[in-house]
Amino acid sequence: MARLGNTDLDVFRLCLGGNVFGWTIDEERSFAVLDAYVQGGGNFIDTADIYGGRGPDGPGASERVIGRWIAARAHREQLVIATKVGMSREERGLSAATIKRALEGSLERLGIDRIDLYYAHQDDPDTPLEETLGAFHRLIDEGRIRYAAASNYSAERLTEALEIGKREGMASYVALQPHYNLLEREEYEGELRPVCERYGLACVPYFGLARGFLTGKYRPGGEEVSSPRAAGVRESYFNDRGFAVLAALDEVAAAHDTTVAAVALAWLIAQPTVLAPIASATSREQLSELLPATRLELTAAELARLSEVSAGC
Repeated sequence: MARLGNTDLDVFRLCLGGNVFGWTIDEERSFAVLDAYVQGGGNFIDTADIYGGRGPDGPGASERVIGRWIAARAHREQLVIATKVGMSREERGLSAATIKRALEGSLERLGIDRIDLYYAHQDDPDTPLEETLGAFHRLIDEGRIRYAAASNYSAERLTEALEIGKREGMASYVALQPHYNLLEREEYEGELRPVCERYGLACVPYFGLARGFLTGKYRPGGEEVSSPRAAGVRESYFNDRGFAVLAALDEVAAAHDTTVAAVALAWLIAQPTVLAPIASATSREQLSELLPATRLELTAAELARLSEVSAGC
């Protein structure tokens, strides 16, 4: 476990992504993955009010699945539950009224009375930051959320929000959820990481496995992967750099007798400010390939090798 920024939340070093629940896997399979995650020592679950929107039960399906699982398993006090507001068609943006309504919906779907980590899912330039932070602050005071966090913010807007929170005594973001992995480094390492370092924010990166590419299941000339993300993965990562990173991951994984996915996640965990990368799994078997990342210690040479090849060096 590790402490999340300047909070009292202790979390597992791998955050379980709930985006697949109610979308690409049904409730029974979702329960199996959640059970295996907790049995493996996990306690940090990430979802959003829009997750499940492309599945048969529509937006909020992920939260409902997680809520029914919590009710059935009685794990609530052991868990750190994160969800998000701001991208739903029904509750879009970060006005005070939207945040309040969206939170009530998330609490009802999850069947709990408090969210541990409540993210602004994306920046809302049409709403003053003071209004957004004030709304989060009131919810903290009311005991309905423990902490507020940010996702998909620019470094400039994140800094502005943090300064306003500090100056005005409003909610202060404690974590950032950016797009960051071995193949997506420039934005976070260039501008966002310095902000996290300066303000003590925990980085909880999404797409830690590059939408599945860094699991090694996508290979040139390999079997066709059946996934809603497959076309985008091929378009983004089927290139010399992507295949060079896979080759380096293969070498390191073989040296440690572990999985390619575990090595990719272990590299992330070893990066400055990163607390717990987010990764999702559609089965117990997939999850078993991810969990070793929390115990895997890569050598300085291995970390340097992966950093160099992923930078195109």
